[in-house]
Amino acid sequence: QVQLVESGGGLVQAGASLRLSCAASGRTASNYGMGWFRQAPGKERDFVAAISWRGGSTRYADSVKGRFTISRDNTKNTVYLQMNMLKPEDTAVYYCAVQSLAFNQGPYYSRDVAYWGQGTQVTVSS
Repeated sequence: QVQLVESGGGLVQAGASLRLSCAASGRTASNYGMGWFRQAPGKERDFVAAISWRGGSTRYADSVKGRFTISRDNTKNTVYLQMNMLKPEDTAVYYCAVQSLAFNQGPYYSRDVAYWGQGTQVTVSS
């Protein structure tokens, strides 16, 4: 069992930055790839970014490439999402996710997620 607690969301203006954090506890989270997804009102939950279990491999949605950076600190069992140059279309609830298979990439599809965080709201005003 893995528990995930996200933090760092908020209301910002377009062009600003935010850093989301996701602290994992329980099963050895450092053995699992992790990622971030987001869900805007009335839309499906979409992939944002993923990082492999050791942190050596990352992947991003085209919409956030060059603006968002995912990283992890396995000594703290925490994954981060640095979001720069935020746009109104980035407004969503952001969810942290843990890959179902150990020693692997981070999750890209929702079906690959074993655990979800509770979500943190990010609102970007124009």
